[in-house]
Amino acid sequence: MIPVTGRIALDESEIGESFVRASGPGGQNVNKVSTAVELRFDAAGSPNLPEGVKLRLKTLAGRRMTQDGVIVIDAQRFRTRERNRADALERLLELIRAATLVPKVRRPTRPTLGSKERRLEGKEKRGRVKSLRSGRPDAEG
Repeated sequence: MIPVTGRIALDESEIGESFVRASGPGGQNVNKVSTAVELRFDAAGSPNLPEGVKLRLKTLAGRRMTQDGVIVIDAQRFRTRERNRADALERLLELIRAATLVPKVRRPTRPTLGSKERRLEGKEKRGRVKSLRSGRPDAEG
C-alpha cells in the first residue's frame, strides 16, 4: 500500500507503468534506453478513493484524465528510469492530496454602510480638488 494521506492509501496493483523512449538530454543513450515513464491510475475504478475526492480529482487532473477516468502522467524529466518512476508517482500523489482538500464555500458579502460613506466622501473630496485645478474663477466658490 502506498500512503497518500492519513486515511487514503493506494494499492500498488492499481498503478500501471510503461516505459518509452524519452526526448531531451541523454546523448547516445537516449536512442537506446526507454527511460521515460507513462504512469496510469484508474481513479474512477479505485475502491480506495471516496466519491468526493474522485469528483475533485476529475476537475484538477484536467487533460491528464481520460474519458474512462484513468489518470495518465508522463515523466521524462530525469535521465534514469528510477528517478522518472519516483517523479511520476510523487506527481500522482500530490494530485490526489490536492483533491482531498475540500474547497471553502464562499459566501458573498456586501460593503458596510461606513465603507460606502468613506468611499463617497473620498470621491467628493477628489472631485473638489479637480474642480479647483480647472482654473475657472467661478469654480472656487
